[in-house]
Amino acid sequence: MVADPAVAEPADFGFTVDHRLPGRLGRTGTITTPHGEIRTPAFIAVGTKATVKAVLPESMAALGAQAVLANAYHLYLQPGSDLIDEAGGLGAFMNWPGPTFTDSGGFQVMSLGVGFKKVLAMDVSGLQSDSVIAAGKTRLAAVDDDGVTFKSHLDGSRHRFTPEVSMGIQHQLGADVMFAFDELTTLMNTREYQELSVRRTHEWAIRCLAEHRRLTAQRVGKPYQALFAVVQGAQYEDLRRQATADLAALRVDGQAFDGYGIGGAIEKQILGDIVGWVCEELPEDKPRHLLGISEPDDFFNAIANGADTFDCVSPSRVARNGRIFADRGYYNVNNARFRRDLTPLDEGCDCYVCAHYTRAYLHHLFKAKEMLSATLATIHNERWVVRLVDRIRASIADGTFDEFRDEMLGRFYRS
Repeated sequence: MVADPAVAEPADFGFTVDHRLPGRLGRTGTITTPHGEIRTPAFIAVGTKATVKAVLPESMAALGAQAVLANAYHLYLQPGSDLIDEAGGLGAFMNWPGPTFTDSGGFQVMSLGVGFKKVLAMDVSGLQSDSVIAAGKTRLAAVDDDGVTFKSHLDGSRHRFTPEVSMGIQHQLGADVMFAFDELTTLMNTREYQELSVRRTHEWAIRCLAEHRRLTAQRVGKPYQALFAVVQGAQYEDLRRQATADLAALRVDGQAFDGYGIGGAIEKQILGDIVGWVCEELPEDKPRHLLGISEPDDFFNAIANGADTFDCVSPSRVARNGRIFADRGYYNVNNARFRRDLTPLDEGCDCYVCAHYTRAYLHHLFKAKEMLSATLATIHNERWVVRLVDRIRASIADGTFDEFRDEMLGRFYRS
């Protein structure tokens, strides 16, 4: 079929490789978007509801965040993607001038359906079941070949997501990078169901590409929005490789995916292997996003095996409970031993909080239940993670990746 000339070419979106990690799939690069460049590897801060909780967008920019990721499911329910479209898109709505990402809502389908959060270290020994649900949870979503029917966690109202609906919502949200609607499984699902889910996700990817192409042509004058496919397949090498190859080859009226997400159930022990299986099958000139990681060892493993960008809500979520990221490992500033500790949160950190505040002050704020506690702890944690990935990127460029990895992880995970 002849490509529709009315469809905008992604001239303002692209990816170039700058440096390669010798003998491995890792690289540095630059993603170009309508709202600026992202130097990779990069950590993409999560602002689920168009905000990184407790932190101003200006503060996120000051700490070095290059892009933020919001959630299509949550913004659809509140305040509504039509309102955000009217406001000029996600970035304008939240006063964030840089690149933005939106996920498709696929994760919420799994979370609503079975009640689990994404936990890489989940112990699933002896728990192979396709009807499993987390203890104390009620199933709020049902998946079929056409899409997903779910109940809102806000008011119990019923809603329906299909690939076309997800694309429509994400186009209205106006992010620079969108993700195709996919079915996220858990490590507890059987091999048979994982195979079914991979096939279903591929069929949904075809529909997402078609609808993306239609909406891009329809929304004349809007900046081009890149669409990333999402690779599923759990811990199975053959499924991951086949799913990747099929998505990489996929074209709808000449429209291909602009990048690829690595998602789904991932076993921590083989995270690097899974990323490697996928990246070996992907074209080198497209960016690769690994969904939902923030542990230092996972960063090094994923980057060495070819991942370019990452997102995770963990740095901000744990900050609100007083858990602090530091070069010598996590600690909880609520602990009594920090009551009179007048040192920075992390001696080696260059963030605003470490330059102006002490562990004793953060300890006081948390004990007094002051809202400022969440703001300061989140600024520090987000900067710590952003800076770690920045340092990994620099180590690839200057040829010291292995030395930096060994030194960094040796301190962080010291016994």
